[in-house]
Amino acid sequence: MTVDEAEVLPGIDAAFVGTTGPTGRPLPVFPDPAPLAGHGPARVISLCNQKGGVGKTTTTINLGAALAECGRKVLLLDFDPQGALSVGLGVNSNDLDVTIYNLLIERGHDIREIIRPTRVPGLDIVPANIDLSAAEVQLVGEVAREQVLARVLRPVMDDYDLILIDCQPSLGLLTVNALTASHGVLIPLETEYFAMRGVALLVETIEKIIDRLNPGLRIDGIVATMYDGRTLHSREVVESVVAHFGDQVLHTVIARTVKFPDATLAAEPITTYAATHPGAAAYRQLARELIARGSAP
Repeated sequence: MTVDEAEVLPGIDAAFVGTTGPTGRPLPVFPDPAPLAGHGPARVISLCNQKGGVGKTTTTINLGAALAECGRKVLLLDFDPQGALSVGLGVNSNDLDVTIYNLLIERGHDIREIIRPTRVPGLDIVPANIDLSAAEVQLVGEVAREQVLARVLRPVMDDYDLILIDCQPSLGLLTVNALTASHGVLIPLETEYFAMRGVALLVETIEKIIDRLNPGLRIDGIVATMYDGRTLHSREVVESVVAHFGDQVLHTVIARTVKFPDATLAAEPITTYAATHPGAAAYRQLARELIARGSAP
């Protein structure tokens, strides 16, 4: 098997519809979405997993770009002090005087001050840097501390169709803020045993947020990432996740490929860096699947 053949993912081409996909279920049709008559109000989706290195930032960037290609107006919010989302879209957030940190901690700022356009039409970003790491401690004494991000986002809710929040790999106060501000949660899950073990804890946390802070929150889906169909381990992990979570597991899976770090190095989504690559097709399918499920407008 060649490298190119290994990267071709069943289910990203119409020819595979009706056949058994990587999740062991028949692949449905995900039609091209109809154009929107207007923009807003935004549906907010947190991309969340307390384990690092599972593809949260990669998925945020490329799903956002794919949704923008569908005519959706998308805002990406970097909510990780590492600032990987900002770097991955060419924003040098260390040179910025105002970031999402300032909006959370200081009064008198408007989120529109720090929104930056990207190279992708219809895709904007709210950057972050290492300053955000201090916010967790500083928010502890705030009144309604779990709802600060929701307040920050309120002024631009009618400007976008979707707001995607790239959460840090923890279940701390920043992540709780993201979940409290969100309508849905998308869980990127690396097809690896130890990554799978943490999902039950994450789902338990989400259920607590629903019960205590945000009854409108729902799990939009679990998306398998870094999938390698050549390995028994990857296939068994996907099979086990589907057995535990059923239809919450999305049909689209994201294959492991060197094109993702290459695109990150180029500071652009794979949908523009390598537009015809199977990885780009997979994220376009993920966007269509979320729209078809009603998780995105």
